[in-house]
Amino acid sequence: MKKLVKVLAVLAIACSLVACSNNTNNTDDTNTLKVTCTLDPHSKILEFAKPILEEKYDIELEIEVIDDYYIHNRALNEKEADANYFQHVPFFDGEVEANGYNIVNVAGVHIEPFGFYSKTITDLEALPENAEVVISNSVADHGRILSILAKAGVIELSADASALDATVEDITNNPKNLTFTEINPTLLATAYEQGEGDIVAINGNYAIQAGLNPTEDAVLLEQADETNPYVNIVATHADLENDERIEALVEVLKSDEVKNFIYETYSDGSVIPAN
Repeated sequence: MKKLVKVLAVLAIACSLVACSNNTNNTDDTNTLKVTCTLDPHSKILEFAKPILEEKYDIELEIEVIDDYYIHNRALNEKEADANYFQHVPFFDGEVEANGYNIVNVAGVHIEPFGFYSKTITDLEALPENAEVVISNSVADHGRILSILAKAGVIELSADASALDATVEDITNNPKNLTFTEINPTLLATAYEQGEGDIVAINGNYAIQAGLNPTEDAVLLEQADETNPYVNIVATHADLENDERIEALVEVLKSDEVKNFIYETYSDGSVIPAN
């Protein structure tokens, strides 16, 4: 009987060791990276990068699309995601300053030029007196939108106002007496489709999502190049800044393969890679 007990005990220990070994191997095989993003172009670019990341670095990319801008950074700060890819630098800086988020900008990937769209006019010179301009209620977008209008000669801004911080209070000359209506950025394309306002300022990703072609459909389009401060970035939690998975993601997103994909997919210039 004693011998039988000893044999059973040895078998139990052996089985336990095998189970532990199998569990360890399963954990090592799972190397995931959760990234939140908006639909277009961010999720499309990530979907293209996903097999490259898996083949080259054995990292499984988990992509979660979230339309609400204000959820991404909060989720990242609370470590509900490993990274996000949806925002430009001024928006990121404003969120960090306002909320004290412990998150960092790790790379610029692409730029989406802002466009102004209208159901009533096809030429900016036809913009009527007292026209209503529908814009994002994100303060980080205001300077950019107003600077585009100023460069087009529609308004004038004070000398010390910039594309990063200008507000409607900085307008020094408004010959057409434009009024500005602020709404949630996710509703801008809907406002355009419903004919709200005389012109609607829509960011590139929402314009694409609504089936608009910025270079063909916009009454006025931002002139964007790779030095534009509104580059869309990858952000991560400060604790993950030097994580090998994040470094791998950045390397892939800035690779020639992804750059060529962006150029080919968005040949209308609505999205361009950033250096």
